[in-house]
Amino acid sequence: MSFQAFLSGGLALRVFLCFAAGYLLSYAFRAINAVIAPALQADLHLSNADLGWLSSAYFVSFAALQLPLGIWLDKYGARKTETALLMLAAAGAAIFAMGTSLTELWIGRALIGAGVSACLMAPFKAFRQWYAPQRQSQLASWMLVAGTSGALAATIPVAAAMTVVGWRGVFWIMAGLILLSAAAIFFLVGPVEAKAAAMQPPGPVAPRANAIAAAGGYGDVFGDPYFRRLALIGAVCQGSFIALQTLWAGPWMVTVLGMTKNQTSQILFAFNFCMMLCYLGLSWWAPRHVSHDGKHGWPVLQVVGFGLFGSLVTQAAILMIAAPWAWTLWIVLALFNTVMMLCQTQISLSFPVALSGRASSAYNLVVFIGAFAVQWGIGVLIDIFEARGASPSDAMRAGFALCLALQTAAFAMFALNRTQLQPGASGH
Repeated sequence: MSFQAFLSGGLALRVFLCFAAGYLLSYAFRAINAVIAPALQADLHLSNADLGWLSSAYFVSFAALQLPLGIWLDKYGARKTETALLMLAAAGAAIFAMGTSLTELWIGRALIGAGVSACLMAPFKAFRQWYAPQRQSQLASWMLVAGTSGALAATIPVAAAMTVVGWRGVFWIMAGLILLSAAAIFFLVGPVEAKAAAMQPPGPVAPRANAIAAAGGYGDVFGDPYFRRLALIGAVCQGSFIALQTLWAGPWMVTVLGMTKNQTSQILFAFNFCMMLCYLGLSWWAPRHVSHDGKHGWPVLQVVGFGLFGSLVTQAAILMIAAPWAWTLWIVLALFNTVMMLCQTQISLSFPVALSGRASSAYNLVVFIGAFAVQWGIGVLIDIFEARGASPSDAMRAGFALCLALQTAAFAMFALNRTQLQPGASGH
């Protein structure tokens, strides 16, 4: 009996919920600056560039951990790796809560980014080992539902909590929740992991997996033309969306659309709630209608290309329209960008199981390098345009326009590249 057949019912739910809780908190940390940004700027007198630099610290450290993370996941497993890193995230949250300068806050946020760097890759590794290939896109969608739930928690609930305990109190609460999540993964997933190891078939299977892992590595991953095709849009397009979602969407509502802070938190809640619903819909639709192997359904790259085109058109509309109802365009943007989740699943399925941790982490690396560059870069551009006499609204539009131009170029290169997944390339 395979372990895919064994991991069902309550055990399957236990594994998913433990990892989903960690990813929920990870995403809350990622998105929280969009809500607390005005308070941070007021308390510490931060410029737009300072704010972008502080927020992007999460992505710098997150990206820096991705390559060693892939090795750790393939060598030590998902449970041990994520538990150890979550302890680092809790320490970072505590430092952030006590910070009184930009440097201290940056260090705290960087530790948070490093500490939650396994919160999606670890479950992807566990799912790849313990669940059948046809369930991967559904499980990935459910994980992103958990993630957007974290983004929801970082909007209205955080805004309400700040009125009681302030932004420092919010980070103390987050530190405690991260510790609880680490304990759940370590103690509740442990018996499942042990039973999975006991049920591995004897003989040459494990040595063969070790040989594959030893022979292959990041050189094979980054050298793969198919990986590079997806990595381009991951870095530029998905990275840009993450940068907007987790920071600049909030300032856009205030600066360009003239929303109040309370209105902005409500809009961000709606934005992330609709995104969560889109992931739920995708979890039902993708396994039935999207093909990861080219044998049935819509080819995955066609679906991704359609979503990217819709995203670019929507961002162009966001730039051009400043009417009070224009915030609804951000909901449409969330709808189109959910399909980028399929790229992560496709990367995981495109390499053998023994390399799946490294492949997923390599893709995540390029995505978060892109998110860091865009998040910080937009802040720098806004300050530059304002220094040249542009109004805050026009300066923000100019920064967003350059971001859109970069995405458009990346999409054109993706569309012109016809590299396909080679038959038998995945390690199913």
